[in-house]
Amino acid sequence: MRITRGEQGAYEIDDDPARIDRDAAWAFLSQDAYWGKWRERPHFERQLDTSWRVVGVYRTADDALVGFARAVSDGVSLAYLADVYVLPSERGHGLGKDLVRMMVEEGDGRRFRWMLHTDDAHGLYAQFGFAAPDRTFLERPADRAARDVT
Repeated sequence: MRITRGEQGAYEIDDDPARIDRDAAWAFLSQDAYWGKWRERPHFERQLDTSWRVVGVYRTADDALVGFARAVSDGVSLAYLADVYVLPSERGHGLGKDLVRMMVEEGDGRRFRWMLHTDDAHGLYAQFGFAAPDRTFLERPADRAARDVT
């Protein structure tokens, strides 16, 4: 699914996984994203290869990847939104909103229960119905196996 956005079609949003510039996505996630610096390149490659859906935002003038998001899902009822970003130089054009909209509201995922962890952009995600979890939501932290639990 391709969607053209921006003035004079300056951006294109596409969910073709083969189109993702893996080097560009890795560069941002490993150097600039506060949430992604712990990963090594093989981790990222595996995450991309096993994602349920990936969406890229491309500048049409040079086809450069300027935004990205991926989702992990069972393909039926739930999904986890991850690694959402728009390059700082391309922000202010509504691309983050378009990226999240395409991921969660367009396509098979529109009926899913979506989850994500984020320390920023809460206002963006709230526009799509994301809110703090209710009392039924429990989470097992990732570092539990590393702790000495009795």
